[in-house]
Amino acid sequence: MNRLTIIYPSHTTSVNHENNSPVLDSCFSSDGTTVFSVGADKAVRMWQLGQAPPNNIPQQIGSHDQPIKSVAFLPTTNLIVSGGWDNMLKFWDARQSNPVGVLQLPERCYDLDVRDSLMVVATAGRHIISYNVQAQPVEHERKESPLKFQSRCIAAFPDTTGYAVGSIEGRVGIQYVTKVHGKESFAFKCHRQDNNVYPVNCICFHKGYGTFATVGGDGIVNFWDKDNKQRLKGFPSINATISCASFNTQGSMFAYTRSYDWSKGSSYYAPGTPNEIWVHYVLDDEIKPKGKKSSGYR
Repeated sequence: MNRLTIIYPSHTTSVNHENNSPVLDSCFSSDGTTVFSVGADKAVRMWQLGQAPPNNIPQQIGSHDQPIKSVAFLPTTNLIVSGGWDNMLKFWDARQSNPVGVLQLPERCYDLDVRDSLMVVATAGRHIISYNVQAQPVEHERKESPLKFQSRCIAAFPDTTGYAVGSIEGRVGIQYVTKVHGKESFAFKCHRQDNNVYPVNCICFHKGYGTFATVGGDGIVNFWDKDNKQRLKGFPSINATISCASFNTQGSMFAYTRSYDWSKGSSYYAPGTPNEIWVHYVLDDEIKPKGKKSSGYR
C-alpha cells in the first residue's frame, strides 16, 4: 500500500491511499493544515491534518483521464492545480467536484511549480510555459527548454523573476521571465561523475536566501547560489538515487528521499530496496550566499 508521509520535527505520521497506485506528488495548503496528493490512479486527493477518525481519510476532489504527475496550491486564489499525462492543467476548488478551470498543454506534464503569482510548467517535448496566476491564469510565455534533453524538474525563484529547470542529462538551466538588471539566463553541469551522467531529479529553493538545492541519480545533494554562480555545499553520496527533496518553510530543515528513480527502467529495479526519508538540519553557513567567486560553478 502506498503511503503519504508527513514529517514533523519530532515525529512522522502517514495516511494510506485507497489503492496500490504510486503517489507521484503532493503539496501543502498555504496555512499548512491540508495536504493534496496526486498519482497514477488519476485522482486528486485532499487530506485535512489534525482531524480525528473517520474524518482523517483522504477525500477525492478531482481527476484526470491519465496519471497525474504534479500538484500545487495557488496561494493567491486558494485553488489547487494539477498537471497530468493527459496534456491538461486542471484547477480545483476543494468544495466542488468539477474543475473551475482547464488549460490545454502542448504535451504531458512532467513537473510544475507555483510561487506567489508565478506558475511554471515543464512538459514532454521540452516545452516550458509560464503563467500569471494572480487571478484567472494567464499564459505569460511559452518557450523551448534551454537544455537539449528531456526536462525532469522545474522550480520557480522565490522572488518570481524566473525559474530553474533540470534535465535527464545532469544540467540545470537558470531562466528569467522578468528582466533583472545585471542578470542573464545561463545553464551549468551538475550531477556528473567522471564519464557518468545522472538525471537532476529535483530542484528546490530556500525561501529566505534564494539559494537552491539539487538532488540527482548520483545520490548527491548540492546547495547552489545562482546569483554568484557557485556551489555552496556538496554532500557525500548516499550511494543510492535521490528522487525528490524540499526545504521546510523556515528553511531550517531539508528533507530528501532515497528511492529508485526509474531512470534506467524497470530492469534495474531491485525489489526490497528500502525507500527512506532523510532530514538534514540546515546550517546558515551551508545555504547563505558567500559572495562572488571568480571560479564560478564547479
